[in-house]
Amino acid sequence: MFLDFYRLQQQPFGVTPDPAFLYPSRTHCEALDSLTDGILGGRGFLAMIAEPGMGKTTLLYQVLEGLRDTARAAYLFQTQCDSREFFQYLLSELGVDTRGVGLVDMHNKLNEMLFAEMLAGKRFVLVVDEAQNLADPVLETVRLLSDFETSHTKLLQIVLAGQPQLAEKLAQPHLAQLRQRIAVLSRLEALSPEETSRYISHRLRVAGYRGEPLFMPEAVAAIAESSGGIPRNINNICFHALCLGHAEAHKVIATETVRKVVAKLSLRTVPGTLSAAARPAPSADRQIAAQLTYRPLAQSQQTPWTLRTVALTSGLLLLAFWLFPSILRFVESGGATAASTGEPAAPVATTTTLAAPLRFAVQVGSYDKAEASLLALRFSGRYHLPVLTTPAQVGDRTLYRVSILVGTKPAAEALALSLLRDDHISARVNPNAPTLR
Repeated sequence: MFLDFYRLQQQPFGVTPDPAFLYPSRTHCEALDSLTDGILGGRGFLAMIAEPGMGKTTLLYQVLEGLRDTARAAYLFQTQCDSREFFQYLLSELGVDTRGVGLVDMHNKLNEMLFAEMLAGKRFVLVVDEAQNLADPVLETVRLLSDFETSHTKLLQIVLAGQPQLAEKLAQPHLAQLRQRIAVLSRLEALSPEETSRYISHRLRVAGYRGEPLFMPEAVAAIAESSGGIPRNINNICFHALCLGHAEAHKVIATETVRKVVAKLSLRTVPGTLSAAARPAPSADRQIAAQLTYRPLAQSQQTPWTLRTVALTSGLLLLAFWLFPSILRFVESGGATAASTGEPAAPVATTTTLAAPLRFAVQVGSYDKAEASLLALRFSGRYHLPVLTTPAQVGDRTLYRVSILVGTKPAAEALALSLLRDDHISARVNPNAPTLR
């Protein structure tokens, strides 16, 4: 390797997100300060948007490192999952065995841990990296996590970090509630040519280099142009330039070495009108950065058959969505007709034929008679499931416990989570529900 040849103590242009190598550029310092202040201020929901390779993960590690003594943190990057798997990843990160644990129980366990950290005087920080990959239902689950709070403080500080697609997702109308809760939004922008030069010097210095500049000014300018100011691209070019310089016994990296490396890596330079040097105030979610093009030449040649297949698939999907409501009404009307020829229904009827015993009850809560009746009618109509109202004496009052009967435990847990999401009702699953007769 070139470490001894260039008198380096460690690899200066590695691929791992080491906070020790974080270069304090203007945009990185602003993001670091915003996220740290937002967490310490208990703002609840924060977000950071950055193009790939901008050092987003390194910055997040630096934020957590600064909060190590005052906060407990969970860092998640498995974002291609459903809501249940998301909870499993989160609790596993916190050291909780989730095997055989239902979604509602996981929700309650997290609530207990948040209160425990609050009583211990610590904050709880959840960082979700690559959040642009989260499906909309999981984003809604993340939003509900921000409901963990007391009358005066948020129990959980959530940081969503991702690529510009995350900003596009958050701008969708059906995610308006989530977008409105984000109190701090930070962006990372590409480095200017001057910052690129200081970035290279900074990483060499952290790696132990002492001496005259290792890269000639013209070589640095070529790196800045070819990388588009993206730190990951800068690291890649510099690493291969040092390898080539070592192989050719060059003590200083010249422009010609950089050009050979760029040609070998097939790095595409940014067009002049959109380059980092030409933009006084670049926008992180619109910048066009240099990209590595490790791909065969035929990749971009789409055949007409591919386009026809995509068009046909899209048409079939649209047709299915268009016909779905009519099919659903037909099935429901058939079920209602079949039910009308049977025995009289229970006081709170269901519009679905019951094919299996209802062994679980989702207990919604206890209410006075009028409110319990209204809730029973609402939930029966919404979920098409039997709803029981059971009287219970509380002191000198008679309250009515509202329970929704469900056949399986997973269905009961899903229903309890739906009640929490849609009605802000913390329901409980009871496995000893009476069988509906």
